[in-house]
Amino acid sequence: MTGKATEQQRLQDLARLRRVKDRIDREYAQPLDVEALARGVHMSAGHLSREFKAAYGESPYAYLMTRRIERAMSLLRRGDLSVTDVCFEVGCSSLGTFSTRFTELVGMPPSAYQRQSADETDGIPSCTAKQVTRPIRNREAGGSGAA
Repeated sequence: MTGKATEQQRLQDLARLRRVKDRIDREYAQPLDVEALARGVHMSAGHLSREFKAAYGESPYAYLMTRRIERAMSLLRRGDLSVTDVCFEVGCSSLGTFSTRFTELVGMPPSAYQRQSADETDGIPSCTAKQVTRPIRNREAGGSGAA
């Protein structure tokens, strides 16, 4: 393969990875798994996972869960849904897994976050609250983000 052909293939792969990332952003509440995401861009699940992690710093599953937790944080701040309702609203099928991942990313369980955020974001515009409360991987919790 020539240098030009290699570069063209790299750009095509990056475009496919971007389509996967965009799909996760749009369809985070749908049942998504790495195999389905990979099929959608004609890649193997292993290759997609490796390339996605190289490009974005985390696996497709970890990225999906981060999107779900971000949305869950927003719904919990509203305060009109239970933690269980929020779990299912963002596409998680297991309350236990949702709570574990939420705690890893946010540093506290969803119920504690809901109680605390009700006071902290009172009077702050939602667009600002979203930015200042965005989850950052809690490295102390030992979450590897691997799937």
